[in-house]
Amino acid sequence: MLEPLARPLHLVLVSPQIPPNTGNVARLCAVTGCRLILVEPLGFSIDDRQLKRAGLDYWDKVFLRLYPTYSAYVEAYPEARRWLFSARAQTSLFEARFEAGDHLVFGSEVTGLLPEVMEGGTGTAVTIPMLEGVRSMNLSTAVGVGTYEALRQVCFSGVGRRAPSAS
Repeated sequence: MLEPLARPLHLVLVSPQIPPNTGNVARLCAVTGCRLILVEPLGFSIDDRQLKRAGLDYWDKVFLRLYPTYSAYVEAYPEARRWLFSARAQTSLFEARFEAGDHLVFGSEVTGLLPEVMEGGTGTAVTIPMLEGVRSMNLSTAVGVGTYEALRQVCFSGVGRRAPSAS
């Protein structure tokens, strides 16, 4: 089972446009203990029926913060270690060394992370390896892949864990 982190990961969606993707990420946060941060403008209302439906009945288990701009989010977490996920980055997420409390930042389904975010010095760009000739993967899928790689490194590295008993 997954143990809650004392310093949870933060999943940051910058200007998400599709309610079910954000709802799926909220559900991911509920089952992993990650915190969800949404950066406006959003392509939907927080009260959107599709958003609520995709998150099922987990919304009461989700730590959610909403920020009006990316700079307001950065100001709220000035010391955060940020990983900027982009299909155009050169470094694989498997080369990243995630730590508890890290922020995993993902862009809009339409534009990805904008150049001012990618080039603004607020984090390290990483990519999820894909076959050549494809543009990108679904946002909620990408967030799931990135989240579980970070959790694997933080929670399941084997450091300090006991070997399973042979019963």
